[in-house]
Amino acid sequence: MIFYSFNAGGTMNEFTGFTWEHYTAVFEDTRLLIIVLETFMLAFLSALIATIIGTFGAMGIYYTRKRRLRNTLMSLNNILLVSPDVIIGASFLIFFTTIGGLLRNFSLGFYTVLFSHVAFSIPIVVLMVLPKLKEMNDSMVDAALDLGANYLQVIQRIILPFLSPGIIAGYFMAFTYSLDDFAVTFFVTGNGFSTLSVEIYSRARQGISLEINALSTLVFLFSMILVVGYYLISKENVPKKLKRGRQATRGVSSI
Repeated sequence: MIFYSFNAGGTMNEFTGFTWEHYTAVFEDTRLLIIVLETFMLAFLSALIATIIGTFGAMGIYYTRKRRLRNTLMSLNNILLVSPDVIIGASFLIFFTTIGGLLRNFSLGFYTVLFSHVAFSIPIVVLMVLPKLKEMNDSMVDAALDLGANYLQVIQRIILPFLSPGIIAGYFMAFTYSLDDFAVTFFVTGNGFSTLSVEIYSRARQGISLEINALSTLVFLFSMILVVGYYLISKENVPKKLKRGRQATRGVSSI
């Protein structure tokens, strides 16, 4: 794909010469650039919302004392993970169609796609954060409460700093799933809004264009930058994990 994105011949049958014209065509296509920006905005926003909800959802599941209720919540959380994307997309479409029958001005578009992406990203964040909660020493929380801290202070100064690696991992995973999703988005997007995956699919059906190769190459390179960035962040957090116990102790003492 990357190799033929530089092909002057315009096809993937034979490489006839090197050219940048396909990349130039991408940057000259205003509609395509708008779709790319909207797709990344959708991914960033849905990942952010899903990370916030998923983090506190994982805390709610972890601190639920009744085992049966905790297992029920985990089972509900895993429904969207084990369900096929086509079933999820069709379910959301029926749901939004029902709402559209009740509300006059309601239509498929950016917000329906955003809601769907947040919904299927939350379980991913929960599964990323829960293991970190299980690694945390609960005695730090008990000590903070015994010293007079309220629950908000405990969350801000002890729990969230300890969970930061899992939160970051959950955000990157949610962002990747949102950026990559096609099946669910295809069902819930409207005529006035499109994502990159849906646009590439629509153009590919009309015939092979090396502009798609160039666009896919750029997205691939951007994804690689994100992967390297996540690796560097994770690598930087490894030494900090050794100091987290002392930092949490100082946080309890300051409270």
